[in-house]
Amino acid sequence: MGCGTWYLSGFNPSPYAIIILPSFYRSFNLFSVLQAAGWPIWPLVACSVLALALVIERFISLSDTKVAPRKLLNEVLSVTRNAVPSPDVVSQLEKSSALGEVLASGLRTLNANPACSEDELRSSVESSGRLVTHRLERYLNPLATIASAAPLMGLFGTVIGMIEIFGSQAPGSGMASNPAQLAHGISVALYNTAFGLIVAIPSLVFWRYFRARVDAYVLTLELSSERLLHHLMSLRKMQPASKK
Repeated sequence: MGCGTWYLSGFNPSPYAIIILPSFYRSFNLFSVLQAAGWPIWPLVACSVLALALVIERFISLSDTKVAPRKLLNEVLSVTRNAVPSPDVVSQLEKSSALGEVLASGLRTLNANPACSEDELRSSVESSGRLVTHRLERYLNPLATIASAAPLMGLFGTVIGMIEIFGSQAPGSGMASNPAQLAHGISVALYNTAFGLIVAIPSLVFWRYFRARVDAYVLTLELSSERLLHHLMSLRKMQPASKK
């Protein structure tokens, strides 16, 4: 049935392709490749597993709902339109997201000391922002390290494989030189370089993506905190006027 559909569609498969492709897929076994590549490839396997875990964790942690919900700033501004909310509300805001933690630091400072200066209020918000930024950048350096080290580890494995291959083909080793065996040994040694690039390229792409995402979040945190500070300072100026 499958061959009939090929001919009906106007595709005439080459007999060499029919013979070679299935034999290639039968001969390709990932575990056998890892065994043939030697021990230097196993650190690359560990790096690939670690990079995958870091990418999944960053995708979960750097979601909009956990970092900077879109309507959170407007909700905070509407709640603080007339007065600073109670400490219980501020605690709920702090636990909601990273942006909520930064905004809650200014509200908590104002609750603790209503007569605090603008510099003290700004300092508390900036301190909280630095802590949140550090948490957003977590695990990005290990991912960048994997992206940088994986090609070098693959090259190291290839060099080790080349040394072992040419050492076994040396005249004093007692083994006859076999060009086919030598070519196969070189191809197996190059598995390390190929696997190193396979690990490094996605790691680099995801690191650049998460780096840009964190920078965008940090800019959102700075603009939102600055807007809240201006709102709180204007609120403090309005309260004495309302009391009079």
